[in-house]
Amino acid sequence: MDELQSLMDAVRLTPDNIPLRKYLCAELLRRARWAEAEIEVKDALKLAPHDIELKLALITAFAEQQKTSLGLVLVEELVAQPAPPARVWLVYAKLLQQAQQPKQAKDAYEKAIIIDASLKDAFLESEINLAVQKGTSPEPLRVPAHGDLTGDDSERLIDVERPKVTFNEVGGMDSVKEEIIHPLRHPEIYKAYGKKIGGGILMYGPPGCGKTHLARATAGEINANFISVGISDILDMWIGQSEKNLHAIYEKARNMKPCVLFFDEVDALGANRSDMRHSAGKQLINQFLQEMDGIDGDNDGVLVLAATNAPWHLDPAFRRPGRFDRVIFVPPPDEHAREAILDILLKEKPAQGVDRKAIARKTPEFSGADLQAVVDIAIENKLEEAMRTGTPLPLTPADFEHGIKKHRSTTKEWFTTAKNYALFANEGGIYDEILNYLKIKK
Repeated sequence: MDELQSLMDAVRLTPDNIPLRKYLCAELLRRARWAEAEIEVKDALKLAPHDIELKLALITAFAEQQKTSLGLVLVEELVAQPAPPARVWLVYAKLLQQAQQPKQAKDAYEKAIIIDASLKDAFLESEINLAVQKGTSPEPLRVPAHGDLTGDDSERLIDVERPKVTFNEVGGMDSVKEEIIHPLRHPEIYKAYGKKIGGGILMYGPPGCGKTHLARATAGEINANFISVGISDILDMWIGQSEKNLHAIYEKARNMKPCVLFFDEVDALGANRSDMRHSAGKQLINQFLQEMDGIDGDNDGVLVLAATNAPWHLDPAFRRPGRFDRVIFVPPPDEHAREAILDILLKEKPAQGVDRKAIARKTPEFSGADLQAVVDIAIENKLEEAMRTGTPLPLTPADFEHGIKKHRSTTKEWFTTAKNYALFANEGGIYDEILNYLKIKK
């Protein structure tokens, strides 16, 4: 494990080193760590998209995880090329056997051992021969169209990332960062007290204040895997399929520890059951709660982060201890944080005499997304000027003054709604932070 970790660290330090990445992928495959190998190979293929060795490694990872249709899409591209290597024919045979096409699998296997007799696999050969002798021809597996790597519904692809972004790219929010990351940075202390690493954290606040960005940066900060879950990844028209999709996502996270599992707009998946008329939505919420409790698997090492702009619509059962037992208010950035965000937004952009502090002072209640809009307007203003004069010029304070006047804060409308809930539906003081932010005394 120490050698493998050293190899992973070396790849992180030299991410453009293709031979080193290939070596790491091969080592992960040799150790039968198929899911991790899949992630590493996909990252390497972004740098070398036409590398046959990497493609073959990805196909092998697909085959070992029974992602048959995904593997077939890629391997058929390779076998169509002139003189494909023997290993390509071998993995093609395995995938065809999985797809219940034994005759085609036999042909592919024979081609493999003709090219390289050392690849002979007695177990695979006996499986293929037995299937051919039975003479059964069940409906073959549907293969997705070329280039479609999502597969069919039974092989829905769960995208796992290893984010490069860290807390350095998230302006402000120091207290929020510390609250999220502390147990992950000091697991030995938590384990000494019998406290599990992971659990659930619900982040709420006005839109555009960096909840999604913070979740991705959390994974990057601790070199953890990251799975971002949207509504479309779970909801399905067929009864019971949504619950299966949710369970598959949790199982993937459990197999990829340490992992940050992020649910955006979680109130859409976990709405208050008392407001529902149909049982299908209630069943999905019950499944969600069951997964959070770890009934179907050990969630230790899986940090569940969720974001919502409307926490008052979330079913109260999610806030029970052991589920989203930490609820964090993510407010609009303060002046210092706005300055830090502007530093990030203006990095490597031509700016002359632009005072970040002055802009931060003039943008109270602006979210990170609002500041991005101001920068975009300033750039568009300068582009129009450059098109008229034919000369590109750096951004100036006047461009930002124009942006500030043209764009208004988007957080005010959210606080108008949130204030009513904080004043009149604040059971247990859950929304006290909103009142503190608005400087309203209870």
